Amino acid sequence: MIKIGIVGYGNLARGVECALKHDPDMTLAAVFTRRDPGAVKIQTPNVPVLPLEDAPLWKDRIDVMILCAGSATDLPKMTPALAKDFNVIDSFDTHANIPAHFAAVDAAASESGHIAFISVGWDPGLFSLNRLYASAILPNGKDYTFWGKGVSQGHSDAVRRLPGVIDCRQYTIPVAEAMERVRKGEMPQLTTREKHTRYCYVVAEEGADKAKIEEAIKTMPNYFADYDTTVEFITMEQMKQDHSGLPHGGSVIRSGITGWEGENRQTIEFSLKLDSNPQFTASVLVACARAAVKMRERGATGCKTMFDAAPADLSPMSREEMLAHML
Repeated sequence: MIKIGIVGYGNLARGVECALKHDPDMTLAAVFTRRDPGAVKIQTPNVPVLPLEDAPLWKDRIDVMILCAGSATDLPKMTPALAKDFNVIDSFDTHANIPAHFAAVDAAASESGHIAFISVGWDPGLFSLNRLYASAILPNGKDYTFWGKGVSQGHSDAVRRLPGVIDCRQYTIPVAEAMERVRKGEMPQLTTREKHTRYCYVVAEEGADKAKIEEAIKTMPNYFADYDTTVEFITMEQMKQDHSGLPHGGSVIRSGITGWEGENRQTIEFSLKLDSNPQFTASVLVACARAAVKMRERGATGCKTMFDAAPADLSPMSREEMLAHML
């Protein structure tokens, strides 16, 4: 059995716990939190909830630590720190900062002899793989990625960290006209702003400067600055009533041409429609935890991404089962 530790216990961590219930080759060993452990109630019986500072005491009892924390401020520090004692998996999703995060984690994991998977999920993650596959198959073409309509956990978390904000749901909405042009194989040049809009529902503290909060959101680099963003302030009651779910999804589309004269248009599309963004993301994290164990057993160390995991490493099936049922 692969013994899993979870750091944090928010929506993503709860999704990891659910995913582990359905994986017969894995078991939850412990949950680590920065909150009061006594106030954290998990669903798996007989599994301890412990202070995060106690994690190093468990380094010989956990095969992989899955980090369920935010990309904005937590994971850049947390992943390299925990990679000193554990094999780790994170879902760092600030695309522009992935190279720097990779370098920091690689240094820590390589020095300690552990393996660390970063930026695991569906984008970055599964969408990244499909962009890579499609560009290899159709080198004469263009990639397009559309997200939503759905709630972005990372963007919502980034807004919640602003002073004066109690809660936020950020919806990413693809521009329908842009998607239609891409699916027709037109291969248009589209700016970031032409592909998506963003909509933020925000619950602010009483007396907070809403104009200042709105300006901070709309100018936030790597999150909102390059998009047409609408901010709407609502009550906590409205948030609970109308925005309690976490749906998401999207499509990766590559349009290209083949033939001696480029006479044929070809389109590859991979899409997701998700009732629960965190639960789906968690399922990808758990599959990569399995891959990390297999790769570590072969002697791999350092930082990895989903580009580095062979598809067979993600599956609990034997080689014979894969050949018989998947090929």
